[in-house]
Amino acid sequence: MSRRPELKHRIVTRIQRHLANPLSRRLPSQTVLETTGRTSGLPRRTPVGGRRVGDSFWLVSEFGLKSQYVRNIRADPRVRVRIRGRWHSGTAHLLPDDDAVARLRSLPRLNSAAVRALGTDLLTVRVDLTG
Repeated sequence: MSRRPELKHRIVTRIQRHLANPLSRRLPSQTVLETTGRTSGLPRRTPVGGRRVGDSFWLVSEFGLKSQYVRNIRADPRVRVRIRGRWHSGTAHLLPDDDAVARLRSLPRLNSAAVRALGTDLLTVRVDLTG
């Protein structure tokens, strides 16, 4: 078994956690997913790329079930999404049977390219927005 995907995961998540995410989540135009920490119970905010379609927000996790925000969703699917500076409450659903590569074609191009390039285990996430 190749260790390359695991090494890629560690390098990318370290850069995201310590450099990219702290900077980008402060940008008012950045879409942010807020989950509840599965251990701490504290809000955890992660910059994401995705698209609102009607009353749903779609995104693709680049590391699937290894992503911390996906692990938080599994523990508590109630989330909030900041879209264009406005917060929306919702319930997140993990969709392992969805074709994540095809889904990326319908999402913002720049983020989708990064997810395809950096990801090792793509997973579609749909948030049904309630407010």
